[in-house]
Amino acid sequence: MPDLLNDLPDYRHLDVAATAPSRDPGGDGDVQRRAVLRNLGLAGIAASDAARQSLTEALGLDDADGWEGVAREYALSFYTTPPRRLLGDLTADLVVLQGGISGRRGGARAVMCRAAGQLAAVAAMAWASTGDTRRARHWWRTARQAGDQSGCVATRMWVRGWEVADGLYEQRPVPAVLDRAAEAIAVGGRTVCAGTAGLYAGLAQTLAAAGRKADALRALRRVAEVTDRLPSSVVADEESMLGWPEVRLRHTESYVYTALGESAVAYAAQDRALALYPPALVRERAAMLLHRATCMGSDGDVAGGLSFATATLDRLPAKHRTELVHAVGRQTLAALPAGEQRRSEAAELAARLSPSA
Repeated sequence: MPDLLNDLPDYRHLDVAATAPSRDPGGDGDVQRRAVLRNLGLAGIAASDAARQSLTEALGLDDADGWEGVAREYALSFYTTPPRRLLGDLTADLVVLQGGISGRRGGARAVMCRAAGQLAAVAAMAWASTGDTRRARHWWRTARQAGDQSGCVATRMWVRGWEVADGLYEQRPVPAVLDRAAEAIAVGGRTVCAGTAGLYAGLAQTLAAAGRKADALRALRRVAEVTDRLPSSVVADEESMLGWPEVRLRHTESYVYTALGESAVAYAAQDRALALYPPALVRERAAMLLHRATCMGSDGDVAGGLSFATATLDRLPAKHRTELVHAVGRQTLAALPAGEQRRSEAAELAARLSPSA
């Protein structure tokens, strides 16, 4: 789709080796890592897991495949576990995985790098959910580097796809998100996988937010095309970051049409998504309802939309009121017509979205 990204950088020269992470055994990186573990209270956990890893190697066993299972578990638990609790276990596992990758060669190393890329991406999403976008950006970079070293195009696309999709929620500048999208398309924009669907979904949302309607709708059609061609196992994976079920397509449609001010089409996408969302995905369902609140305001029911948004947040359990959900709520406030910002209902919603809340 060269017409879609004709004003973006060309990343066809991307050199995987050039993106490889540097190593500094025993250097400042190790000191910083130990400090992080102490701060999180995980030194004992990491030591225990490291001992298990060493025993596995001493017995002549290969634990590489086991890390794929660990990555799948975190991709599943991301949506249901409070971010800081998730980060506690995840940080310890990442420290152990780093030790396991060192010295590995061939297929075992590729498998572990693939798992590292996935785990680092989950960590980036979790840090973004806490509002720490600086750490999130650092983890996205590590996720890309690990994915690149795996040699797996699907993993490289999956990591970049989620980074693009999450860009606006992290309040990253639109040009920066589009830059990452161009890089991802160069890596494997025609690959049929969950990552490609996520990439174009994030691209469609970003272009819609930037007011580029025609380009946004082209990207949205691409999401639908990729979704139609995905393996049934990927589409059936409804509760994991590794899957791409129909509900994610409908959520993307809702976001895009809401941002473009086409509320009738957005309402239809929302109805379909709300009928499909698994009960456990309460955060995503809440975000969808906040889209609806924005549409209500755009259609003239400003007070009703604001009250609906506030009620949506009030019904959401406190442990699931993440920064990513709040980012959608702020979009509802930002979409208010001129002169409506001083409403009491707007103040109530803003209070729910404040850092103290």
